[in-house]
Amino acid sequence: MVNLELMDWQTYAARVKDGNAVIMLPIGAIEQHGPHMSMNPDVLIPKAISEGVAGKSSAILVAPPISYGYKSQVKSGGGNFFPGTTCINGKTLIDVVKDVLVAYARHGNRKFVLVNGHFENSMFLVEGIDLALEHLRHEGIQAQVMLLSYWDYVTQDTIETVFPDGFTGWDVEHGGVLETSLMLHLHPECVNMEKVVHHHPATFPPYDIFPPEPSWVPSSGTLSSAKNASEEYGRLLFNVCVEGIFGSVSERFI
Repeated sequence: MVNLELMDWQTYAARVKDGNAVIMLPIGAIEQHGPHMSMNPDVLIPKAISEGVAGKSSAILVAPPISYGYKSQVKSGGGNFFPGTTCINGKTLIDVVKDVLVAYARHGNRKFVLVNGHFENSMFLVEGIDLALEHLRHEGIQAQVMLLSYWDYVTQDTIETVFPDGFTGWDVEHGGVLETSLMLHLHPECVNMEKVVHHHPATFPPYDIFPPEPSWVPSSGTLSSAKNASEEYGRLLFNVCVEGIFGSVSERFI
């Protein structure tokens, strides 16, 4: 069993009391991903990858995900205009990350891996980690936290396989081939390929404007086409991410 919330408290306490357990914490968002897919890939994908990594070592446990993320941005998530996209303020995310890390550390845990599944979360996670470690130091607790985004583990060879016609970058992959392929592999019931809207990757000016401009975003909400997504690509992407992340976790913590 890798999901710690499914354990009884005594089993969990025994697993973590020596401080050698590695706690993986997926962090995502509830955000539209086009008409062809559910609104929770940013939660389901890092959770599944974390479980895949944990399956490789009895030292690793997976915590329940933090499911709400920072505000969707036009040039990476389509913006905060679409019904269903449900965001929280940066300060809220910082406080949640801090509080959760402090709570788990007080159980005896000292090693943490935060697995980000939503681009916009990144620097708020850094701040939450920093504040948590500062708080814990005042309690005499020394902990370490690894922060990663799963897509950074997709190798160049894999990119060339999944994007044979050329790769336009992770920033416009929102609702595109990467996430759709992973969801076809992990949760095919959440994908309807018949509803994919095929269009060229979105292009944006080299600046942001506030209030955000909805007309910059394709009406589908996706920033590139998922037409070429497949379960085969999803399996490849999943395995590459699991292997790479397990390598990092092993090198640092196991």
